[in-house]
Amino acid sequence: MYYPTNNYPYPYTVNPYAYNYMRNSYWPYPNTYNTYYLQNNFRAIELKDYGPNPFAEDINELTLQNNNFRTALWTGSQFQITLMSLNPGEDIGLEMHPDVDQFLRLEQGEGIVQMGKNKNEFTFEKMVSDDYAVVIPAGTWHNLTNTGNVPLKLYSIYAPPNHPFGTVHATKADAEAAEENGEGPPVIDGKTLDEWVQYTEFLVNEGLEDVKRGINAVHILQEFILMGVLVGKGYSPEKAYETVEEWERTGESKLLQQSKNM
Repeated sequence: MYYPTNNYPYPYTVNPYAYNYMRNSYWPYPNTYNTYYLQNNFRAIELKDYGPNPFAEDINELTLQNNNFRTALWTGSQFQITLMSLNPGEDIGLEMHPDVDQFLRLEQGEGIVQMGKNKNEFTFEKMVSDDYAVVIPAGTWHNLTNTGNVPLKLYSIYAPPNHPFGTVHATKADAEAAEENGEGPPVIDGKTLDEWVQYTEFLVNEGLEDVKRGINAVHILQEFILMGVLVGKGYSPEKAYETVEEWERTGESKLLQQSKNM
């Protein structure tokens, strides 16, 4: 296939310009996009939450493949990737994340992004389209509206995560209903409260063993509060336990040694 160069009429160019028809010529049949995608040998993968495991895929392909309003693609302890698809005229919905920075990358379509510190007054407004990146600082009210005539396809990165692991909202109405009904428990660093309870079960069991051994309550509380702090810093429960026990054994923490002998 012949690709015209950026340097015409000079035929010898290092970086020929290859026009990407799938990205720059919008597919006018939203409901048949995936069929076209597969019939023309594009590689589709299952759209699900792959976090927190190692992951490497073509994010452009995955974003174009997604037809849900929101699909969580990867949820970890520090950030989360979701895929989004907005129908013509549809918007994300005015929202604000107090403690979450957000990054958006558009892969198809066009729209308008609005931001401001006050929900009733936008101080930032810009037209955006394919290849645009949008950065939304924590505490900023924002909205993104599809102003085109094809689905606006994008992916979003939340840091830290903003939705429960495995979140799928087929439509905006589903997303709003989930929020209104309290579905989707609070998420802290990529885990729901119950997931944190399960994750720290090792520490609970070790604490119960200390109780059986007759170790005094002050020492147990000191140790396991420290372990909880380390888990919050990214240590695994097992590593946190080993570290605090080492602090006590080596005397790095004199107070832990003292409380154990109380």
